[in-house]
Amino acid sequence: MKSTLIIVPTYNECDNISLLMDGILAEAPHCSVLFIDDNSSDGTRDEIQRFMRAHPDKVFMEKRPGKLGLGTAYIHGFKWALRRNYDHIIQMDADLSHDPKYLPVMMSQLESKPLVIGSRYVAGGGTRNWSAIRKLISRFGSIYARLILGLPINDFTGGFNGWQAATLRSLPLDDVKSNGYVFQIEMKARAVRAGAAFVEVPIIFVDRQVGQSKMSSGIVYEAMWRVLTLRQTLAARKPDAISDQHAGRPASPQ
Repeated sequence: MKSTLIIVPTYNECDNISLLMDGILAEAPHCSVLFIDDNSSDGTRDEIQRFMRAHPDKVFMEKRPGKLGLGTAYIHGFKWALRRNYDHIIQMDADLSHDPKYLPVMMSQLESKPLVIGSRYVAGGGTRNWSAIRKLISRFGSIYARLILGLPINDFTGGFNGWQAATLRSLPLDDVKSNGYVFQIEMKARAVRAGAAFVEVPIIFVDRQVGQSKMSSGIVYEAMWRVLTLRQTLAARKPDAISDQHAGRPASPQ
C-alpha cells in the first residue's frame, strides 16, 4: 500500500480539530496527518497533541513561531513529507470546508495521476453557504488565472489537492514565493507546465462554521499581480507536453 500524508496548516482552529480528525480517521484510517501550526493561541496545539498521544505513529505536528503564511506552511510540510519518503501528499484545510469523505477518491486517483485537484468548478462540484460576492471572487480568480496562464485548470485557487511525491520532487520548491492563497495557483501552474498530468475530482466546498476566515482584500490583490509575474516566470521556460491524454479531465468518484 502506498503511504499517504495529509498536511493541514492551522492557526486558531481549536474548535475544528476534533471533527476534522474524526473524519480523517473514518475515511482514511491508513493515512498519516501532519499539522503545521503557526503559534495558535486558542488551544489548537492542545487538541492536536491529544490526537498525537492517541495515534503516536500517525499524527504529527510542526510548531512554527508565528503566522508565516499558507505557502510557507505547505512548503515546510512538503519537505517534511519528502524527507520521510511518503508516496502521496494531500493538502486540506483545517476548517472543515474540505470534507474528508473525498479522501478515498483522491487517494485512488493519485495511483495514476501526478496531481489531483479537488475541484468546485467541474460537474458535480460546487460551494455551500457562500455569499454572492465570495462566489464571484473565487470564480473570477480561477478564470483569471486560467486566462493569464493559458492552462486548462478549472479550479486554480482551491486548496484540497493531492500530489505524487515524484511530482513535488520535480518542482523547485525553494523558488515558490507566493505566500497567500495564490500559492495554490503557483503550485498547480508550475506542475502542469513541467508536464504533470492532472485530474479534477468534484467536491462540494462548505464555508467554515466556526472561527474566522483568512480571506482578505490583500490576498485578492496579491493573487492578481502575482499571477502576472508568474506568467513571466513560466514563459521563460519551455513547457513540456502533458504526458496523459486525459490530463485535466474531471474524474467521477468511484
